[in-house]
Amino acid sequence: MRSTSKPTRKVAGLALAAGLVTAASIGIAGGASAEPGTTEGTMTNANHQPPQGARATVQVSPNPTTHRGEEVTITGNCGGGTGLKSVLGGFPERPALENIRILDAGPDHFVAKATVAQHIGNGVGPVFVDCGGEAGVTLLVTHV
Repeated sequence: MRSTSKPTRKVAGLALAAGLVTAASIGIAGGASAEPGTTEGTMTNANHQPPQGARATVQVSPNPTTHRGEEVTITGNCGGGTGLKSVLGGFPERPALENIRILDAGPDHFVAKATVAQHIGNGVGPVFVDCGGEAGVTLLVTHV
């Protein structure tokens, strides 16, 4: 049996966290659309937070309609994690972001810079962050 490489495990973990964030977002949206006075769509989490492990928030600017070769700024909050450890744009086999530099890894507010890859076309792709115990994901919209 082949062992799974560390980057592959990290991507799988980030993808799982993205799925949890998506599921929590759907739950929040469902709760927000329920009729007043009904129990449909009621969230069971009293804090209205995503599940532990998926509480980091991330934003990419400029976004949407980022262009090839353009420098973007990645900011966010580690949501209780220890600080920004890594940023992944796209997937390891075909990264959407290159030259990723973490400028401030602070747990309360992080900042990173990256360049949109030259092979990117029009579309939408994920940007994952690993915050040491918490993960986050957002979408990057490109227009070339």
